[in-house]
Amino acid sequence: MELNAKDSHFNFNEAASNKQFFLLAGPCVIEGEQMALDIAGKILETTRPLGITTVFKGSYRKANRSRLDSFTGIGDEKALEVLGRVRSEYRIPVVTDIHSAEEAAMAAPYVDVLQIPAFLCRQTDLLVAAARTGRAVNIKKGQFLSPEAMVFALQKVRDAGCCNVALTERGVSFGYQDLIVDYRGIPTMQTFGAPVILDVTHSLQQPNQPAGVTGGRPDLIDTIAAAGIAAGVDGLFIETHPEPAKAKSDGANMLPLERLPQLMERMSQLRNVVAGWK
Repeated sequence: MELNAKDSHFNFNEAASNKQFFLLAGPCVIEGEQMALDIAGKILETTRPLGITTVFKGSYRKANRSRLDSFTGIGDEKALEVLGRVRSEYRIPVVTDIHSAEEAAMAAPYVDVLQIPAFLCRQTDLLVAAARTGRAVNIKKGQFLSPEAMVFALQKVRDAGCCNVALTERGVSFGYQDLIVDYRGIPTMQTFGAPVILDVTHSLQQPNQPAGVTGGRPDLIDTIAAAGIAAGVDGLFIETHPEPAKAKSDGANMLPLERLPQLMERMSQLRNVVAGWK
């Protein structure tokens, strides 16, 4: 499957210039074609009436799992084809994670945005390879990095020829088993001239649990999202699933899909209020 144009069909800067925030949303990992299509359809039913530019998110493979017996995916080619089907069926841009320079070229024909996982955000070869595909690039800030340090990851991508790039805040390590969001990082990273996204659901993870399965605080999704909108973030990132308890990855911190309409309505209203402050 090849795109008709060399570059991404999605532009972060254009999305950030709209009145509403933009949204990256979908399941943590592709579990099957019909589930992905159903989730994408529900997301669009919610966001299009609100004028929220939406990118469907789904990892074709999960490389960072605590345990060897954890689910990693349905197969790279099969999952990428599912993402391509979502993209063509709904005419919606798609984002997926990549984990190596070789994966950048493999995944690029199926998606509009290549996402750099937080734990790989300093990997020069990966950043450069993503930039050279012609796709948009979303770099997640490592849990171990300051907002100020992300300027160097951003510059690697720009120097490699890609100016269609965003930075994502996803929490800072707080002890061994918790994360916190420092909202000062949002305006700090915006000064670098790139849109900034708040990864709401991953910010609520509770990693390194004794059982080897990450915990989470999904009850705080509304709180974290609202605080991000109030701080002026350009976009939100939310993983959502029809039945988080049955999700094959990150179910402990995902938003139940049925809750998405109310959350988006509230965040849209808040965004309109915040826009009036400027």
